[in-house]
Amino acid sequence: QVQLVESGGGSVQAGGSLRVSCAASGDRFCMAWFRQAPGKEREGVAYITDGGSTAYVDSVKGRFTVSRDNAKKTMYLQMNSLKPEDTGTYYCAAREGAYCQLNPSIFDYWGQGIQVTVSS
Repeated sequence: QVQLVESGGGSVQAGGSLRVSCAASGDRFCMAWFRQAPGKEREGVAYITDGGSTAYVDSVKGRFTVSRDNAKKTMYLQMNSLKPEDTGTYYCAAREGAYCQLNPSIFDYWGQGIQVTVSS
C-alpha cells in the first residue's frame, strides 16, 4: 500500500505564489496533482512521469511547474501568478507503471488533500 502525504498550501492573494509537496512511500510512479473546488468535479492539474516528462491542464500552463525529487520520493507543484479560480483542495495521486494521463480514474493511490485559497 502506497501512502501519499501532501504538505504546503495555505492562503495567498491573487498574483502570489505557493508550493505544495507530496511525499510518497514508494517510487517509480506516475504522479499527478488534481484539484477540486466546491461544487465542481475533480480536475487534473499536472502530471510527471518517473522519467520526468510533464503535462499540464491549459489553465495553469506557464504559471505552475510540477517537479519531483526521486531520491526524496517527493513531488512538488510550484504555483505562481495564482488566481482566485485556482482555489480548491489539491490532491496528490500516484499510479504504478509508465502510463500517465490527467484522468483520475487511472490512479490507484491518493493523498488526503490540502487546501489552497487564493483571494482577490
